[in-house]
Amino acid sequence: MISAGDFRNGITLEMDNNIYQIIEFQHVKPGKGAAFVRTKLKNIISGGVVEKSFRPTEKFPTAHIDRVEMQYLYSDGDLYHFMNTETYDQIALNQDAIGDSLKFVKENEMVKICSHNGNVFAIEPPLFVELEVTETEPGFKGDTATGATKPATVETGAVVYVPLFVEQGDVLKIDTRTGEYLSRV
Repeated sequence: MISAGDFRNGITLEMDNNIYQIIEFQHVKPGKGAAFVRTKLKNIISGGVVEKSFRPTEKFPTAHIDRVEMQYLYSDGDLYHFMNTETYDQIALNQDAIGDSLKFVKENEMVKICSHNGNVFAIEPPLFVELEVTETEPGFKGDTATGATKPATVETGAVVYVPLFVEQGDVLKIDTRTGEYLSRV
């Protein structure tokens, strides 16, 4: 159990049959009345963000989140298969559990599977990946206003906006959190 007075960023807790992660918190002591804690909470299953205020004495059970590193093996239709490289246990997850978190992940790469009480709710890809450009239009000289970009399709099928000098066959470093091009490798 954790009391609202002990809230910190990143703590996960159970409330109203949901699991929330604290994004922001602020202890407020108004001139009149009792102190309270103002928070921004992210529902880690649905992804929604809510703002709530609590009395510092309110208590909530902490939610234990399991993060297991697994290897993404392959997909066959609607199922995506993962393997724990230490125990060789395999699991298959459907498209609903995956979402678009694998759009920058190639087969045989490592990802983190996040679960609560055995229910998988998220997949965390590596922060940065290196992918080859499979299709992009050529950039033309004189086409440049400041920071001009063009769409490029990478080997996983995702589309990334890249500078005009990037060509087909180049290997790019991409930030998976934002989907932004960082550099050529």
